[in-house]
Amino acid sequence: MNKKELRKKYKELRQFLSSEEIEDKSLAIANQLLHLDIWDKLYYHLFLTIEEQKEINTEYILQILAGKDKEIVISKCNFEALSMTHFLLTDNTKIKKNSYNVPEPIDGLEVPDAKIDVVFVPLLAYDKQGNRVGYGKGFYDNFLNKCKPETIKIGLSFFPPEEKIEDVSESDVKLAFCVTPDAIFSFTN
Repeated sequence: MNKKELRKKYKELRQFLSSEEIEDKSLAIANQLLHLDIWDKLYYHLFLTIEEQKEINTEYILQILAGKDKEIVISKCNFEALSMTHFLLTDNTKIKKNSYNVPEPIDGLEVPDAKIDVVFVPLLAYDKQGNRVGYGKGFYDNFLNKCKPETIKIGLSFFPPEEKIEDVSESDVKLAFCVTPDAIFSFTN
């Protein structure tokens, strides 16, 4: 399937999930993350959940990161440049939804791309080679291309992988892992 078909398929699949299923699966994903060998890093970039899109509830991951005393980085989108600015999440960070219902920090202490060690990547679909399909604006590919090569890119998904995404492009950034409620898929080999 191509990206357009996959976006449609997975947006529809998400719509069938109840609030309870989303919570249960989100907690299971957070628990799976504990099995990854990533916890010696310092800066972790996390997306904040767009509830209207029935995304994974990242609150559980936030709690793990806070409990492990990690530096948590969240982003604000620039829709004209299709870029993101990253900010340290602190007790003083004020979050507000933008016009696309994306929760974002209003301002704060900026964190450069090169400082980020681990990125939890939102996605709609992914394949067995580690390619992902997002919402199609390119925010994450632009961001991930600016990260240092050793930054660990971890997709989070309610669903298992597709066999192959047909229309992967040169600028698409592959995942190192994708974590689902039931499994961890590794693409580092």
